[in-house]
Amino acid sequence: MIYGLYLSASGVITNSYRQDVIANNIANSETVGFKKDLAILQQRPTAAEELGQQKQSNSQLENIGGGLLAARLAIDTRPGDYEPTGNNMDLALDGNGFFAVKGTGKMHLTRNGQFILNRNGTLALSNNPAQAILDDKQAPITIDGTQPINIASDGTITQVGKKVARIGIFDAGDPAALQKDGGTLLAVPAGTKLTQANPVVRTGFIERSNVDPATELTELMDTQRQLEANANMIHIQDETLDKLVNDVGKIG
Repeated sequence: MIYGLYLSASGVITNSYRQDVIANNIANSETVGFKKDLAILQQRPTAAEELGQQKQSNSQLENIGGGLLAARLAIDTRPGDYEPTGNNMDLALDGNGFFAVKGTGKMHLTRNGQFILNRNGTLALSNNPAQAILDDKQAPITIDGTQPINIASDGTITQVGKKVARIGIFDAGDPAALQKDGGTLLAVPAGTKLTQANPVVRTGFIERSNVDPATELTELMDTQRQLEANANMIHIQDETLDKLVNDVGKIG
């Protein structure tokens, strides 16, 4: 019976975690360039399985399993829908690849293409002006703010017909290795080799979040039902234990 409490408790904890992940996705359904998180749940091995001691355990309990376990959070890197804005400082990548940005000495990748010129004349993220956009040589891009700019479909920036820079667009190889580091920034693991990507740069567009609120709400309701079912099982087992100790175990 105590083992049953353990299994139900693991169900409550993991589904509570999954509920938080889904709620965060819904909260960012309107965040430009946001990539939804995937809460991966898997069966947890029993203690005897982890130690290789199945023969020393109860075979009936071993068949039940070790409950639920939350695996490492995964990121869904599929592109979101493209929305026109009419602003030539808004860019969307039609294809694979990420913009590269650099703030306090650390480089990140992002699909957020809402750019501005910060006070230093450096091209930067509009929601974080300290994050400078990098060119194809991974250097910050400085632009003369007094002249209009044009951005071609390959990311080349020109002013008055002269090339200023080319926006760096990189492929990190395995997208599953990327980790979120606040906002829409993705941290690049040490040792990852970035290669040049060549998607079509769509000027005057933004890439919306790839979160579908209707799907997330459906998953949220399913998660809440599973959480409640596990919580109810804990209550039922607690009542059974109470009867076992106070009624069945009572000496007449």
